[in-house]
Amino acid sequence: MTELTEAYVDSFALNAGAIKNGKDLVRKNSFQKLARTEDGTLLFGECKGSGKEPYSCSADFLKAEQPIFRCSCPSRQFPCKHILGLMHAYVDGKTFDIADIPSDIADKREKADKREEKKKETAAAPEGKESKRKVNKNALAKKLASQLEGIELAHKLIQQMVQAGLASLDMRSIRMYEDQAKQLGNHYVPGVQATLREVFVLINTSDNHEAIYTEAFEQLASLHALLKRSRDYIKARIEDPDLPMDITSNLEEKIGHAWQLSELRELELIRRDVELVQLNFRSYTDEARGEYVDEGHWLQLHDGEIVVTRNYRPFRAAKHIKEEDSVYMAVQTKELFTYPGDLNKRVRWEEMTMRELNDADRKNIRSFAERSSAAAVKAVKNHIKTPLADKNPVMLLHAAEVAKTENGCVLIDDQGGRLPLSNISRIGHPTLQLLPHLNHEQIKNTAVLVMFEDHLSEGKLTAQPLTLITENEMIRLYY
Repeated sequence: MTELTEAYVDSFALNAGAIKNGKDLVRKNSFQKLARTEDGTLLFGECKGSGKEPYSCSADFLKAEQPIFRCSCPSRQFPCKHILGLMHAYVDGKTFDIADIPSDIADKREKADKREEKKKETAAAPEGKESKRKVNKNALAKKLASQLEGIELAHKLIQQMVQAGLASLDMRSIRMYEDQAKQLGNHYVPGVQATLREVFVLINTSDNHEAIYTEAFEQLASLHALLKRSRDYIKARIEDPDLPMDITSNLEEKIGHAWQLSELRELELIRRDVELVQLNFRSYTDEARGEYVDEGHWLQLHDGEIVVTRNYRPFRAAKHIKEEDSVYMAVQTKELFTYPGDLNKRVRWEEMTMRELNDADRKNIRSFAERSSAAAVKAVKNHIKTPLADKNPVMLLHAAEVAKTENGCVLIDDQGGRLPLSNISRIGHPTLQLLPHLNHEQIKNTAVLVMFEDHLSEGKLTAQPLTLITENEMIRLYY
């Protein structure tokens, strides 16, 4: 069994409230029975509930990378507070009696083993016998035709807005455009619809329209480029039904395709036996998509690539979806699914274990930092020229020193090159004011995780520091 720690247990919780409720059960001595198997792979117990009979709960770590939780309570949250409380009781050192595995759990383990054997037999089937996902070409043709109609509708809306002029936009006209944009929901282009709504949200939330003209025009230009690429791509797929989906860029996701793990597996977009360390985490509200987003930037320990995880929680269902949080341990996964994209690819995993970070990990992380700020700026500028690229890429840079100047702060590399540091709009949370609180050793010879932003109106590229990694510690300025 993976060594249980408080952070590891909390990583399973849906939200902070579930963690608190689980700990409260331990504090109130609500568990009438606490037991574990001799091999330590199963924790189980009974917890007082609102009914006459206690709830039976268990945490099965036979497969450490994919634990199975069970509870007899009716809660829709999973894992529920009883399961979390059971694990926290173990972490807190409560006495767990050694007991045989309950017969019902033994039966479930046996059935799970049979399912696993069947999966292995299927995976080992001779080439050509394993059935792949079949595509209904008639349904695909109808979907592509509908998407093309949606693209043309979005293009007309942009034309109307530009011809009328952004200065003419008021609450009434924006509502009219939003009503028209709702029609895109019938054309399988939710990504395009959300990108269009970003413009409406930007204008609606600003009292000074002139102040956001540059940003609004930049968004419209990006949307126009997306529509052009999407139109050409969809037309090509209509003309050639056998043309595969684009996996060289994030175009499909920008249009609105939600990649399934089965698709990524079939396309072999998987990396094996990967260790990752989270360098930064933030949660934010995406009004255009109607979702809360939990975003983490991670470094792969074997090659230093910075990747991103995004957990989307729609407003209407947020309380039933696991809320991600900061992770301070190294994550180990046998399969890392990688979404199509370029810099800061989005990733996801189904199974994982965790371990504590050590000095060797920090040394390894620091070794991947780009030592030339000029090279970093060049790479970022080349990246953001791509129409579909994320305009706020994240990189790990080496700083000989983070220094204060008359105009703010700069990152100075080994060659004396300087990268201006500032608080950027994408984050919406300042971090520069924290730098003066660090001691001299923490801001010299350090690796700095930064998020870039291109200030078009000022014609300069700046970066906001998110995390510093020294030889002895990782200092998160925002998490």
